[in-house]
Amino acid sequence: MGKCHRGNDVASVVLDRPSSTPPGPDHFKLWSSFSRASFRRMILDAFRCGGGGRHKRASRSPSDQPPPGPGPVDPVNLRSKCERNEKQKKPAGSDRLSELLRLSESSENEEDVRRKEQMLEEFKGVVKRLQSSHVDAVLEGAKEVRRFTKEDSDARTTLALLGAIPPLIALLDSEDSVSQIAALYALLNLGIGNDANKAAIVKAGAVHKMLKLVVIEFPNPEVAEAVVANFLGLSALDSNKPIIGSSGAIAFLVKTLKNVENTNSCQARQDSLRALYNLSISPLNVITILESDLIPYLMNKLGDMDVTERILSILCNVVSVAEARKAISSVPDVFPMLIDILSWTDAPGCQEKASYILMVMAHKSYGDRQTMIEAGVASALLELTLLGSTLAQKRASRILESLRVDKGKQVSENYGGGGVGATISAPQASTAYSSSVQSKDRMDDDMMSEEKKAVKQLVQQSLQSNMKRIVKRANLPHEFVPSDHLKSLTSSSTSKSLPF
Repeated sequence: MGKCHRGNDVASVVLDRPSSTPPGPDHFKLWSSFSRASFRRMILDAFRCGGGGRHKRASRSPSDQPPPGPGPVDPVNLRSKCERNEKQKKPAGSDRLSELLRLSESSENEEDVRRKEQMLEEFKGVVKRLQSSHVDAVLEGAKEVRRFTKEDSDARTTLALLGAIPPLIALLDSEDSVSQIAALYALLNLGIGNDANKAAIVKAGAVHKMLKLVVIEFPNPEVAEAVVANFLGLSALDSNKPIIGSSGAIAFLVKTLKNVENTNSCQARQDSLRALYNLSISPLNVITILESDLIPYLMNKLGDMDVTERILSILCNVVSVAEARKAISSVPDVFPMLIDILSWTDAPGCQEKASYILMVMAHKSYGDRQTMIEAGVASALLELTLLGSTLAQKRASRILESLRVDKGKQVSENYGGGGVGATISAPQASTAYSSSVQSKDRMDDDMMSEEKKAVKQLVQQSLQSNMKRIVKRANLPHEFVPSDHLKSLTSSSTSKSLPF
């Protein structure tokens, strides 16, 4: 006989038959009430509901007992009961997992808070040591500030808010170079990536104290290197640029860059050049830079691939000032050097900066344009328009346009004036015109490049052939050719210049 025993939410199916009764079709009626797939779903639903009822029979109430008998088990009703029980009962697995996650998050948050509180107490101890009257404690505090702020941005902000900057600046007055270096590098780390700290350091008077350490006759090289590094970091903030530039730091940086005494390291010279670039961004510092004779030194260093782009960047910052353009153009062979850089196809940054300097100088000065033409800038610019970057091509085209306008004006002035007499004999017209042009050529030969000579030679040949053709067509061997006719002919013939 088939019996079906139900637990809280699961049915345990038992198939029984008396041993004395032979098997027959009536004893397996239960299998005909639902298919094997339905039975399999029923078992899966039973496991989803939390296990079999065999372990919970004692807790069942009599009302929960199913009626005895071999009646069929409806899997649909069984599933609906399981779903109702799932709604009434909290899912233990998911709730436990979420509870564990919440506990872990809360424990992590508590640990973070505890760690931050511990760090805050350490920072307070560091600042307290900086404010101590004992020299050793102050030095130890400066070293700890440098260590804590090396890679931790939060430590930089926290230590500055706790008041670490004033005692570090006061430590610069120490006579001990070890204390000075510790204070300088602590201030350097405090300002990394923190504009508020940069402004606070400069406002507290650190720039003048730093200069006092290096204006002596024989400064400590390590102290000087630390001061240069601080000027590099502090000059990155725009509001600090005029203050540092007017303090006398530019002269010190130029001296470090030149390294006349061979006492400065390579790192110190590189930092000096980068700091000078930062300071050159401010127009208020350009005159001070010019007074330090930095421009001639930089122009003589052009060609060194390691520093050329940085030098060109400084020149791009100052070339907009008239005094700076005059200082640049006064350097011997400056334009051949800049034109040579235009051919550095493997250094597009240098090409763009050199073309910018040439473009500004060509736009502002007629004399500089003539010097560029004589130096052979046209061919270099034409090559740059084909092989340079997009920005370099645009700048080269603008320079060529300026030179083209000047070329048209010059040719018009040379051949359109009243150098020819009012009347000339027709057979001698071409001869007189040619002699006049040749006399002008002899006067201008010393001031013209080979390219200009070639252009003028082409213009002369064209004018002579045009004049002969006109005289022949007019059939006036003994007539006079009006001077205004010759003037118009000259102007129209020379209106086209070489396409620079």
